[in-house]
Amino acid sequence: MPSSSESTVNVVLFGNSSAVCFGDENILLGKEHVHPEQDKFPRRREISGRDVSVINILDLYEGEMYLDPVEYITGQLLNENNIHSFIFKTELFIKLNLTGKLEQKMKMEDVLQITKPSSENDLVHTFLQRLLLMNYTARCGEGSKINQTHSDGMINQTHPVAENADENDIYNDIFTQENEEAVQISLVHPMDVQMALFHCSDHFLRQLMVTKLSQCQYAVPLLVPNPFTREIEFPLWTFRQIKKSWKTTDKTSNVISKEKTTVTTDDEGLTKIMYNEKAIATADTPMVAFFRLGDVSSSKSQLIDSVINKKHSTFFHRHCTGSNTNRLLMDGVVEIAWYLPSGKSMDHFTDCVAFCNLHGDAGAQQLEKQVEILSEMSSVNVVFLPNLNKNDKRMAKLQKLYKLSKPMICLLSEESSHVTQMRAGKYRIGLKDRNQSAISKELTTTIRELISKPSVTFKLENVAKHSGIQMDEEFEDCKRGREAAKHLTNLLEGKDLSRNKETHLPCQGRLWKKWCQMNKELHKPQGSYIELKKSRKQMEMKKLREQQKACGLREFMKMFIEKLNSQTTDEMVFVLKWITIFLDNYTANISSFHNEYYEKWSKILNLKKSHDKSGQLETEQAELEKILEKINAAAFGLEHILREIGQIYESNTCVQKNKKEIGKFNVSSLPRLVADLMISGFPLELMDGDTAHVPQIWVSAVLDEVRNKLGDQRVFVLSVLGIQSSGKSTMLNAMFGLQFSVNAGRCTRGAFMQLVKVSEEMKVELKFDYILVIDTEGLRAPELAGMSTRHHDNELATFVLGLGNMTLINIFGENPTEMQDILQIVVQAFLRMKKVRLNPSCMFVHQNVGDITAGEKNMEGRRRLQEKLNEMTKLAAKEEACDAECFSDIITFDVQSDVRYFAQLWEGSPPMAPPNPSYSECVQELKNAILRKTSKSRIMTLSNQNSNGIQYLVDTIILAANNIKVKCAKMQSQILLRK
Repeated sequence: MPSSSESTVNVVLFGNSSAVCFGDENILLGKEHVHPEQDKFPRRREISGRDVSVINILDLYEGEMYLDPVEYITGQLLNENNIHSFIFKTELFIKLNLTGKLEQKMKMEDVLQITKPSSENDLVHTFLQRLLLMNYTARCGEGSKINQTHSDGMINQTHPVAENADENDIYNDIFTQENEEAVQISLVHPMDVQMALFHCSDHFLRQLMVTKLSQCQYAVPLLVPNPFTREIEFPLWTFRQIKKSWKTTDKTSNVISKEKTTVTTDDEGLTKIMYNEKAIATADTPMVAFFRLGDVSSSKSQLIDSVINKKHSTFFHRHCTGSNTNRLLMDGVVEIAWYLPSGKSMDHFTDCVAFCNLHGDAGAQQLEKQVEILSEMSSVNVVFLPNLNKNDKRMAKLQKLYKLSKPMICLLSEESSHVTQMRAGKYRIGLKDRNQSAISKELTTTIRELISKPSVTFKLENVAKHSGIQMDEEFEDCKRGREAAKHLTNLLEGKDLSRNKETHLPCQGRLWKKWCQMNKELHKPQGSYIELKKSRKQMEMKKLREQQKACGLREFMKMFIEKLNSQTTDEMVFVLKWITIFLDNYTANISSFHNEYYEKWSKILNLKKSHDKSGQLETEQAELEKILEKINAAAFGLEHILREIGQIYESNTCVQKNKKEIGKFNVSSLPRLVADLMISGFPLELMDGDTAHVPQIWVSAVLDEVRNKLGDQRVFVLSVLGIQSSGKSTMLNAMFGLQFSVNAGRCTRGAFMQLVKVSEEMKVELKFDYILVIDTEGLRAPELAGMSTRHHDNELATFVLGLGNMTLINIFGENPTEMQDILQIVVQAFLRMKKVRLNPSCMFVHQNVGDITAGEKNMEGRRRLQEKLNEMTKLAAKEEACDAECFSDIITFDVQSDVRYFAQLWEGSPPMAPPNPSYSECVQELKNAILRKTSKSRIMTLSNQNSNGIQYLVDTIILAANNIKVKCAKMQSQILLRK
């Protein structure tokens, strides 16, 4: 290139990798000399006051590249190496079919669709599909060859050796590479696929992607240079949904965790075990930063992996499947991962520790900002070093790191010494000709010792304080969403947790629960004067609705509705996500109630073991119920806010049919507001988890608005039913890329539904436009223990089975007898569906099966399940006065194809275990089986889901539930008489 003093700058903007001459001033990149007639002559333009010749040899034009303005980019191309790098990266985005996506970002709706499986050459969508399934092989690089001319594993053959070949011929065969035509393979590095997708995704898709990477126990991007401008971005928003759980231990009386914890002791009562659950963006942890100065033969990422998790490649390294030398987008990227202790003796560290890994040579000038940030925020710095002489330019960088007051560990690639302390807090470890396990052990021990002393702690949010970097949360829509959400949640600050719902969300409290109870009583057998009693009950219910309406709009709800009405779709989604984040932080103090609940529950278990007869057991159980009520009252999430909107709408609709306004709010606009949320991917509460009641007026109104916006779309309804903590939500999330709440215990309350779009190409094949996915709370919840459990479970099972085209019945473990009582409810529900001429189908999913390949074992399990279902069908048929001898008499069911066995979810022991790839494969196979069966289903439209259909199901539920309740009461009386 000409020197900077010259007036003309000649830049090759597009091209490939080899350089040939083109005139005296311009460089044309190509494989061979180009015939003059085929020359692509430069286009001249003035940029930054200079004449620039832009040469194009790929038949591409600036308009097709959708990159940042050419003026800015050409300002960054300072030398020939940078030009080469720019061209390689441009070609990469073209190969990955991401041309144009740097400006027009990919969105969630582009990804969360039912599509055909991606071809192996479509690397981006193959990666995404596997990632959404929580399959960590997404990053293993299978299929990362573009335009491959032979399949993996095929051997390149030279000419066969003749039998009489002399030794010289054999020598040539072995040691001389023939000048044969090379197989044309263009390798793409797996991390380039990940980072290219990251750069081409909008804020919400990035967040989903990073959340799924974290669930796969992979390192995630912390500092990301733009591949073309080199500006550094800190994607804090992508971390906001990540929560981590771990257990810290302390054999002293010191409290070593600053987070809200649940405290227990080990079996000997000597060690405190503190359970922590924290949003990782706000967690204070030690942080260990890893750098490389110069060329080092040892793999830095591989050594970090051996410290964090020997069985899983948290950081991708050169020995991982699919790795190659063509990595383009990782130089300067900082990745972060966390070590999470399990509270056991084999833990490497006793508390959560963050590990940051800077990719590339830390001595390079363009990486100065990353080194500055990491070295300032770290608790310990670890530097990989070759042998450097005193005059090496990298020595200045090394001295700067060494002079910091922080501990430092130097890993020397040309030394073979064991760990040695040079000065206080300064250590060296040799890497040459040493066992990897021994090095890992020394490094782990040294880090553990250094972070056990008081040191600087690291918090993700604090990275934003550094100048010279861009933060994604400074994006205008995100900022406005945060401000709006903060104004709302400020109204809750300093208030009693257990009183907030009563104060701010009064319509869903005592009045609503009483109304639901009366509504169920309307359908009870009343004896004489039935119509009179029914009329009185309806009058009381109307008064309750009037009292609900009189509650009006509290300031919190008024502000919430105002904020949503004044936002664009993206701003609205940001507002709701920020509200969820702030409410999660706000209700974190609920852990004190959980501690209280745990202590009381432990006391009750001990009383039961001692067969206490003093009456203390009943007293403790009553107190346990009060604690549970406090926990339920303190729970305050987005679902409660949306439920309040529903009750505001229902109470106003029931009381004043002609007047639809509260103050300046038009009540009839509320369903439209929530319909927009549902279309944007938020779940809608279908059954209230606190009352087990379906607010049919509200749900029907929202679905009507969805239909108005989308048209009367064809819908396949898929629901799930199973015991608590059997992995229902996890399975649906993996199957469709959704984000239903997942945790131990009773996370989902009631039932929620979410729309999943079918791609245009699949609509022709499947004959429907959307899948309506319904997630439900777990059956047999300990919180509902007692005779009411069967009543509650019966209502839920009847509703879920009746609503779905297909219901997945989830069983945790291989033994179906564990779910005998629930299977009985399922069978009875199917009998009722048959009576009213509904014909849903079902599939049984056995989760956590040890060996899913054991054919004979699975056949025995299927046989036992079939026998149990047939046995319960006979019993239920007698109770329901139906004629049925076996389960297949009441529902189309094939024990061979309709029973699925799932591998266990985790590959090892949490919290560090990644998801099991076999589990992801089972989910994909189940999804394929469901889609194959849809052709036999009666496809409904959104209008089928409105008030008439829901009302019919609700009436069926209440009638069936009351029948069960009467039977439960009789059983309880018989038990008391026997006593």
